[in-house]
Amino acid sequence: MSIKQQLKYLIIVLFFLACFMNTSNADQDSYSGSSLYKIGIGDILSITTWKEPDFTVESVRVRSDGKITFPLLDDIQAEGLSTMILKKAVQKKLSVYVESPNVTVTLINPMSRRFYILGEILRTGEYPLTKKLTVMQAFALAGGFTEWADKNKILLYRRGDNMEETIIIRYKDIIKGDFSKDIQLQPDDTIIVP
Repeated sequence: MSIKQQLKYLIIVLFFLACFMNTSNADQDSYSGSSLYKIGIGDILSITTWKEPDFTVESVRVRSDGKITFPLLDDIQAEGLSTMILKKAVQKKLSVYVESPNVTVTLINPMSRRFYILGEILRTGEYPLTKKLTVMQAFALAGGFTEWADKNKILLYRRGDNMEETIIIRYKDIIKGDFSKDIQLQPDDTIIVP
């Protein structure tokens, strides 16, 4: 292997390391329970009421109607709320049964946040979006490209808020240092590698 090829591989490895190191704990907090994260269908929550084991649920899934079931309170809307807003809603409803309830709502598993990668990639499929990920990091999670992949015609399909968008990803531009094209993924994004 020539020195030029060795340098090229070293640059690629350093790039991937830099991508993963730039994902700070603050980024992870925004997905794991802070007020920025909006609860979605399929998410798994833990709801703990201090000193009230009868009003504690270790694991509850947000149903397809966006609600959760809580003892004595029946159904509570959870989809679209932050964990803090859900906490206040549960505390308000519990105050009928418990004096000054102290509730903690924890996001155990953000199942509603997924992305998909298909085509000429080693491990196609559905992946959890548990932190802020870019397209390059998604390729790394999926094991990289097959030998037949067309790295200049990668498509990113994005849906949301009554709009659909198709973005062309040029892998070679990113490798050459144009990191503005290393797009951050959003829930339900689909990457297709032709």
